[in-house]
Order: sequence, then C-alpha cells, then structure tokens
Amino acid sequence: MSKSNRREFIKKSAVATLGVASLGSLAFSPKSYARIMGANDRLNVAIAGLGRRLGAFYEPIGLKSSNVNLLYLCDAMQSQMPKAAKNFEKWIDYQPKQEQNIFKVLDDKEVDVLINATPDHWHAPGTWLALERGKHVYVEKPCSHNPREGEVLVALQKKYNKVVQMGNQQRSAPESKEIIKAIHEGVIGKVYFAKAFYSNSRGAVPNPIQQAAPAGLDWDLFQGPAPRKPYFHDTWDYNWHWYGWDYGTAETGNNATHELDVARWALQVEFPTAVSVVAGKMHYPEDGWTMYDTMDATFKFGDGKVIQWDGKSRNNYKTYGSDRGTIIYGSEGTVYVDRGGYRLHDRSGKEIKSNQANNNEGGTALGGGGDMSTLHIVNFFNAVRGTEKQNSTIEEGAVSTLLCHLANISSRTGEALTCDPKNGHVLNSPKAMALWSREYEKGWAPPTI
Repeated sequence: MSKSNRREFIKKSAVATLGVASLGSLAFSPKSYARIMGANDRLNVAIAGLGRRLGAFYEPIGLKSSNVNLLYLCDAMQSQMPKAAKNFEKWIDYQPKQEQNIFKVLDDKEVDVLINATPDHWHAPGTWLALERGKHVYVEKPCSHNPREGEVLVALQKKYNKVVQMGNQQRSAPESKEIIKAIHEGVIGKVYFAKAFYSNSRGAVPNPIQQAAPAGLDWDLFQGPAPRKPYFHDTWDYNWHWYGWDYGTAETGNNATHELDVARWALQVEFPTAVSVVAGKMHYPEDGWTMYDTMDATFKFGDGKVIQWDGKSRNNYKTYGSDRGTIIYGSEGTVYVDRGGYRLHDRSGKEIKSNQANNNEGGTALGGGGDMSTLHIVNFFNAVRGTEKQNSTIEEGAVSTLLCHLANISSRTGEALTCDPKNGHVLNSPKAMALWSREYEKGWAPPTI
C-alpha cells in the first residue's frame, strides 16, 4: 500500500483486530502481536517532552488495542531519553528511536502523530510545526503560552485538517460525561454558577543562580520560541513553571485549565465579558518563586453565568473537602464533580445520587497518568483514524486555556478586564492587550493566519 493510501486508510478504518486464539499458532508473544496486527492502520507516534507527564502515555501506547508504534522519544535533556525508554520496556517489546532534535523527528515522514508534552512555551509552537509537516497532535495543557497562540492553533487545525486534542482528560471521564449530560438536560434546573478550585502544598523553590546549563541539556532548544537568556540553576527541571513568564503560565495555566474547562463545559459558556482577579505571592516570601501562588478569579458571561477560580498552590487547606474539583450550582440543586466522580444534591442539600469511579488518575501529586488520561489519549488515536468523535476539540481546549490567560493578564496588569464576548479580546486596556501575544526569538513568530 502506498504511503498516501496508508494515510487515507488510517483516517477511514477502524482498529483491526485478530482473535487472541491465533497467538499460539502464530508463535507470537502478546507484545509482538500488538505490533503485527493491523499494520496498515497502525499510527507511528513520537513523544516530545519526557518529564513528569510521561506516565500518562505508557498505557495508551502499550495497549495492543491502540495499535500504535512508538517511533521516537525526544527531549532537550539527553538523560531523559534512555530513562523514558527503560520505563516503556514493560509496555512495549521494541526500542523507539531516541532523538534530541525535535526538528529531525518532525521532518520524518513516517511520523503520523506528535504527543507534545514539552514545557508550556513549546506547546503551541511544537503543535504548529507538527501541523505544517502533516502530523496530528495531542498537546498537553495549556495548549498555548498566550492567547494569540490559541487563536493560531484553532486556525491551523482547520487549515491542515488534522486532529488536535488538548490534554483536558476529564472530558473523557465516563462519570464526568454522565453528570454534565444530566446538567445540560436540567437535572439541577437552570445552572448559573460554578466554583472551580485547587489546593496544593508546594514548598519553597531555590533562588535561581546563573550558571552553565547542565550536561546534556540543549539550552537553546529548550528555549525554543522564547528570547535567549543565560541559564539559571534548576530552570529546566519543572521550576520553569515559577521562574517568570518566559516559559510557564503560572499555576492557573498549569492546573486551572482542567477545572475551568469542566466549569465551562457544565455552564455551556464560551468567552467572558469581564474578568477580575485578586492574586499574590503569599508563602515563602524569600524563595525563587516569582509568580503569584494564590489566586481568586471571577469570570462573568453575557447570560449572567459566573465561574470563580480558587487556586492555592502552597496552602493545602481543603476548603471544599478535597484538593481539586468543580461545584456547579443550579436553580434546583448542586453537583460536585472531580476526577473521582460526582455527587448530585437537591436544593435542600440532600445527596440524591453519587457515582464514584475506581480510577487512579493523579490529583495534585507530581507526575501524570491514570484511567482518564488513557481514555482521552485512546479517544484521540481513534479520532485520528476517523472511528470515534473527539471528546474535546482544540477549539474547546483553546477557549478554556484563554480563561487562564485572561486571569494571568489581569493579575499582571492589576486591572479588571472588560472582554469582547465574541472572542475574549480585552476592550478596556491596551496594557492588557499588549500581553495577548509575547516577544519571540527571531524566526519563531507564529505563522500568519
């Protein structure tokens, strides 16, 4: 089958399967069999970014029913690749290629899918570079580093007609889908308000000190679209989240994306009309954390609906009884929903239904993976094949991410924002709209759309 016909087949066909009983007669191990079944339907996958989120990809790639071939492991830090390959050994019986240079990976025409688990500032650029080269993309949240990048991704997805899905994995949780459907059907009457929250006990972080980049780190590649600067100690290993706005999107981009997405899904709202924020660094005043670590944000929408975000990065008091989740209020009742399931209450507060999943999806602990992630990634693989509808399109991911960006912009400017309900653009502050995009290293600006 020609390469072009193979790609067309991937779009149109279901996952090919053979009877398990045939394994013995063929003398293949289950792992070997997974590589042989449905070869024309198999997706060649590359993972870029092998940090703490890597655990989310072991199972969906390792499942024989996924029918994927892990072609590349890629990371700007050399030591991440052999470590990732070792971790995959219990899931696959072959060795993926290890390639530090993401451009070589993307230029390989055999790659069908990029899983983009790089730092935040690489999410949108890595995605558009992949789209331009004909790849489908699963991009971790937040899908962009700034609002403009989200607009670019939505436009480029349409232009190249590829599947792009953000890692808002609660959209694939059966319990969440069940209760959101019931909310839309009126189980708690007219919905009007959602409280999304997150509490964690992150500790002090080192004060960054300028020094040579660690051995094995391609610092220029790590910086990618960001303006060039010297390396500072401990930046590359997760703390890029908190050391200024060059690479990260603070805790709101890092985690509010999930709960705000659920709130927006439940209330069926898109762009806000107003955003106001109270935020600050409230803990470890002398450490290297340069962002806020505490935020209360309010988003108002044109139909009178309101979403509030309560984010506490370094105060683990469980205000709402758990470390993260979303509470949806309606005229006739209330729903509490999180990664573990939901509880439905009538207007008097009496619990009338509960559906709790027996899953292992991570909450606030560092690392990633679990049942919801597996379902979401498999849904993406099948959407690429054309056998399943996406549980969340990049349009949905971009709007939820925009709420996070608007909260960050409000916190950085110290202004309450008035927004255009058609697209979220800020109407009352040139200073805020100046943060709609970012300064890019020469040659890294987004494509013109």
